[in-house]
Amino acid sequence: MRAAYRVDHIRAAEERLIGRDGDEAVMRRAATGLAVVCARLVAATRGRVTGARVVLLVGSGNNGGDVLWAGAWLAGRGARVVAVPLATSVHGAGRTALLAAGGRLLDTGDTSGAEREIRSADLVVDGIVGIGGTGALRPTAAGVAAAALRSGALVVACDLPSGVDADSGAVADRDAVVRADVTVTFGALKPGLLLMPGAEFVGITHLVDIGLGADLLGVGPPATRVLQADDVALLLGSPGGDDHKYSRGVVVVSAGSDDYPGAGVLVAGGARCGGAGLVQFCGLRTGEVLSRFPDVVAGESAMPRATGAVVGPGLSGTARDAMESQPLDLLESDLPLVLDATALRWAAESNAWAEVVRRRAARGAVTVMTPHDGEFLALGGSADLLRRDRLAAALELATSWGSVVLLKGATTVVASPTGHSWVNPVAPPDLATAGSGDVLAGLVGSWLAAAEARLASDGRRLSLDAAAEVAAAAVWVHALAARLAVGDSRQPLAALELMEALPAAVGVARSGEYPGGRH
Repeated sequence: MRAAYRVDHIRAAEERLIGRDGDEAVMRRAATGLAVVCARLVAATRGRVTGARVVLLVGSGNNGGDVLWAGAWLAGRGARVVAVPLATSVHGAGRTALLAAGGRLLDTGDTSGAEREIRSADLVVDGIVGIGGTGALRPTAAGVAAAALRSGALVVACDLPSGVDADSGAVADRDAVVRADVTVTFGALKPGLLLMPGAEFVGITHLVDIGLGADLLGVGPPATRVLQADDVALLLGSPGGDDHKYSRGVVVVSAGSDDYPGAGVLVAGGARCGGAGLVQFCGLRTGEVLSRFPDVVAGESAMPRATGAVVGPGLSGTARDAMESQPLDLLESDLPLVLDATALRWAAESNAWAEVVRRRAARGAVTVMTPHDGEFLALGGSADLLRRDRLAAALELATSWGSVVLLKGATTVVASPTGHSWVNPVAPPDLATAGSGDVLAGLVGSWLAAAEARLASDGRRLSLDAAAEVAAAAVWVHALAARLAVGDSRQPLAALELMEALPAAVGVARSGEYPGGRH
């Protein structure tokens, strides 16, 4: 698992590290990591570093110093390195090192010279502003960033693409930001590398260890976390010799209606194909579900051995109707519960329904709410905060409802009311299709039920943080299923195909490996 830290925590940890090792030693450590990645990229594209044309975009701060030292390393190995200063002064020791290694430094303000060098570059390295930068780039810097994009050269960002907010991923002006192919970040991930819209400009991320680990642990908890393939494998596990259908989780599904008959199929299928030991369907249109999945059990109320439930996708009627219906019985239980779609609308529109949800939180029952942006706003989430900082917005809503919030989107955030969160930055855009969320709701419900069943055998219950981590793992596998379903075909993805890809995705997840490399 990788942790991402906000700027104030990174700064505090860096101060401790610099106090022990010295400023120049830490900077050169970071710069060497950056240079090594750059050298590998250049060698992969043109066969060797010698003679490669490298342009450095250099700001006034330490980020510019990192780039200058990296440029000196590359120049010492035969690269033709030119630095474009974008401030009246640049890092002194880095400047001296670059010139001593044979690199060149253009005059400040030489815009035409900068664009000429960029047009012929093999590699452009962004060191305009560091993690403390906020807002859009200034016009001159924005101009060279645009020139880098037009040039077709590989663009490597130092620590974070300039113009992206390190804490939130906010981008003030999409025309005044560096679009990187690769970002080399130091010490720890930053939330802005993971959260949209900033994540769109990051490319592939390389994390360079500069020795911050112990110091980060001493300055506070991470802002968020990102699951890796081996984390998901550990959370998911594999059936053991003593397992049976009940020990693998029994999930109850209340979904679908005459208006949305397919929702029940997709939710039950998501639960079933995700590995639930038993799925019980308690919604309308039972015939469609059972004809597709003869192993699903029908019923009007949850069976005694149920360990989880999903309520909401495709249900119809008003919140008043729901107060006298089977979905309410599931909310009044202590089962780990996924609330999606219509159930979220009822919670937003009805004080009585909302009170039932909050009573669950008060007695320690786990609820996972799965809103998209529109449902997030209906539930009382802040539109301004959602726009500025998606992570903070999800955490605020989770605290408000006392429930885990799985905020769906291009970057999905899973937030616990305890303040812990997980981000999934790898969801493919193919998931933006009708029914995708129904499949996800079933998958999350399946895994919550399985986790609760495992704990119940020892007399324990699922905690909010454990539920949030399970939900984050389900998001990860949901995205993987989409990638497997689409493959290299570039064909559109439908929800049924996504559902049918889940068993293969679960199998891959259990292996602890990600197709194409570690993730």
